[in-house]
Amino acid sequence: MNATVARFRSRPWRHITSPPPMCVPGVFTVRFPQAGTTVAGRYARPVPAPSPPATAAAARRGSLYAELSRQIRQAGLLERRPGYYIWKIAGTAVALIAGWAAFVVVGDSWWQLAVAVFLAVVFTQVGFLGHDAGHRQITGSRRASYVLGVLYGNLGIGLSYGWWVGKHNRHHAHPNTEGADPDIMISALAFTAAQACRRGVARLGFRYQAYLFFPMLLGEAISIHVASIRALTRRAPRRQPVEVALLAAHIVGYFTVVLLVLSPVKAVVFILLQQGLFGLYLGCSFAPNHKGMPILAAGDRSDFLRRQVLTSRNVRGGWLTDFALGGLNYQIEHHLFPSMPRPNLRRSQALVRAFCQRQGVRYCETSLAGSYVQALRYLNAVGRPGPSMSG
Repeated sequence: MNATVARFRSRPWRHITSPPPMCVPGVFTVRFPQAGTTVAGRYARPVPAPSPPATAAAARRGSLYAELSRQIRQAGLLERRPGYYIWKIAGTAVALIAGWAAFVVVGDSWWQLAVAVFLAVVFTQVGFLGHDAGHRQITGSRRASYVLGVLYGNLGIGLSYGWWVGKHNRHHAHPNTEGADPDIMISALAFTAAQACRRGVARLGFRYQAYLFFPMLLGEAISIHVASIRALTRRAPRRQPVEVALLAAHIVGYFTVVLLVLSPVKAVVFILLQQGLFGLYLGCSFAPNHKGMPILAAGDRSDFLRRQVLTSRNVRGGWLTDFALGGLNYQIEHHLFPSMPRPNLRRSQALVRAFCQRQGVRYCETSLAGSYVQALRYLNAVGRPGPSMSG
């Protein structure tokens, strides 16, 4: 086993961050990073996968989430926040309209590159609102959430809301779980040694995936556009015509405006920059959440609370971090209570963290830079396995 992997496995969550990640120790079983091997380290020790609750103690562990949920409800943290979302939606809409208005006013000029950067940021903020709608954080109504979702997703940024909701719900049900979480079953990256054992060009790409990760995010927006189109052409959901019409309106409208205002060369550069930065910002917002955290075996039987907390990572920061990451920096709280309105996530953090500490469940929080370091080190360790891992 090479020295890099050996150091990584012996100290799976010790990274050079300042201050260091705040994690409450707990006992759990993971496959990390090679399928079929458990990790012994500062926060974990080899234990068999938990069996279905059969004893009073196991039943009590299974009720931990119910106990925490009662505390959250009693604190009023699941109540809707219409005032917050009214100004948030209005502010984002104004920014989107202002961005396209500036695009028209600036005209056929290289100053459009600045507009491209601004619209990349606004598109991501629109995507965050679509995420909130998908979890019914804005309103508890399924119909209203769907309407908001297709407006933000299909029409606003060119993402199929129906496709994304199905994929994202599977992720929430089985975060970082082999064979179940679609977010770790992507062809471009390997999250386990078994995935990294492909041959040919893919194996070479995995070997350098830590270095290629951020450059690859430049193509994330194009990837979700293509996946959305494929999903809508392969399936026939009840509301498909609405999604197809709105997605088509976004694509046609986007290209029409750009090509009418800009010369061909400037149009190509604008599209590449705006879509590239949109994908980079979106990917960088989701990357800290789970990458580099424990990978659960396909047959893992952990209770809901542990499954959500142990595979998630929070990012420290103030109001700017909350704005920039769309509330995703409170990933632990979000995974425990997906329908909790975004502004309540910060308020719930102290309660959730204290509860985890009392129960001996590891709660991980680090800086934004630290989260990227952890994710990249993990990808590097998986992509460059030693002989004992790959054989």
